[in-house]
Amino acid sequence: MKILTKFGIVLMVCSAALFTSCEEDDDDNMQQAELTLYQKVGGTTMVSDPANSGAMIEQGRLSFRAVVDSSIFVIAGDTAMQPFFTVLLSEVGNGNLSGFAALSQSLTDFFVVAAGAKNYTYTGLSMKNAHDPAVNSRMALKADNAAFDAFVADVVIGAQQNGVSNDIIQEVGALLETLRGDIVQK
Repeated sequence: MKILTKFGIVLMVCSAALFTSCEEDDDDNMQQAELTLYQKVGGTTMVSDPANSGAMIEQGRLSFRAVVDSSIFVIAGDTAMQPFFTVLLSEVGNGNLSGFAALSQSLTDFFVVAAGAKNYTYTGLSMKNAHDPAVNSRMALKADNAAFDAFVADVVIGAQQNGVSNDIIQEVGALLETLRGDIVQK
């Protein structure tokens, strides 16, 4: 219930930010509405990749990767979410980061494609299969609505840790909400 309250507060704050921004010029709103979520977080502008010295990365991908990585750490510390990720947490506890790296890449690929990126593809499991322990042995349990809400709240925290604006958080939340039917299987 505490998580739902936090989630409700975040939604109220995001809604307030959205409504106060309605005073902007209509032309600015029209132009902003035409941008994909990927473009709003930096799009295809090339920047240095802080994780790969000398390499370049699209700013949009870097933005999503930063939020994904932060969110994975928030989820790992969330006692409500830990039972779902026993395989990953066991690996990380033993110093094996390969599962973390694979999850980060897969989630980042998923988010950038869902947000409108054109230069990437998502080749992972469908959301339904990815969250079904009978299909994906890395998933320990089937998720219920409370677990999904906790996941969304953890993603919000991960986004806030990266300075993501409330309007972008709200768009990511709306994107996540479209997946509830495939992820919640219990």
